[in-house]
Amino acid sequence: MSYLSEHEDAEETQRLIEAEGRRCLLIPGDLGNADVCRSVVQQTVDTLGGLNILVNNAGTQWVVEDLADLSDKQWLGTFDTNLHSMFYLTKAALAHLGKDDTVINTSSVNAYIGPDFLVDYTATKGAMIGFTRSMSNQLVGRGIRVNAVAPGPVWTPLQPATLGAHNPNWLEDFGKDTPMGRPGQPCEIGPCFVFLASLDSSFMSGQTLHPNGGIIVNG
Repeated sequence: MSYLSEHEDAEETQRLIEAEGRRCLLIPGDLGNADVCRSVVQQTVDTLGGLNILVNNAGTQWVVEDLADLSDKQWLGTFDTNLHSMFYLTKAALAHLGKDDTVINTSSVNAYIGPDFLVDYTATKGAMIGFTRSMSNQLVGRGIRVNAVAPGPVWTPLQPATLGAHNPNWLEDFGKDTPMGRPGQPCEIGPCFVFLASLDSSFMSGQTLHPNGGIIVNG
């Protein structure tokens, strides 16, 4: 499992995985760096003996309500974390993937609804959908499936760290504008990834699942 620098959270995740009798390799590093991505894949293969499932889940977002205030540094940094990491990891992983293996990309409902205060984040998530579709067409002949999950508002540490940091009042109503009237929990999103990782989804590629509280996106 790759992570940036959240050692305590990573170690807790490792504890939970190992409690189920599984192995968990923790690899800290910035996935916006191509060399780090290649190292993550190689360490995984060397330690665990192979690679069958790649989940691209690195993400960051920062609120900017006017494009004139969106700095070049933030634009490039958001693309490095959200989009370029997916490219680097997928490219490195392909040498180790084969028939019935899978790539799962984490997009967002924002790719479809386009919130005006997350332009750079939304742009990366839209690009991920295009990448998912193109890579599916490129790899389907090799038996490798490529799909995406586009969650709606979900309670994760990213929300108070970004939305809450910009305006604490935003968290009070977070997710209430969904048809279900609430945000999701990570445990409600996880089954989508499990499904796409398993052969239960063997006839699905190039598609996006939408655990988003009932928002209709037609995509």
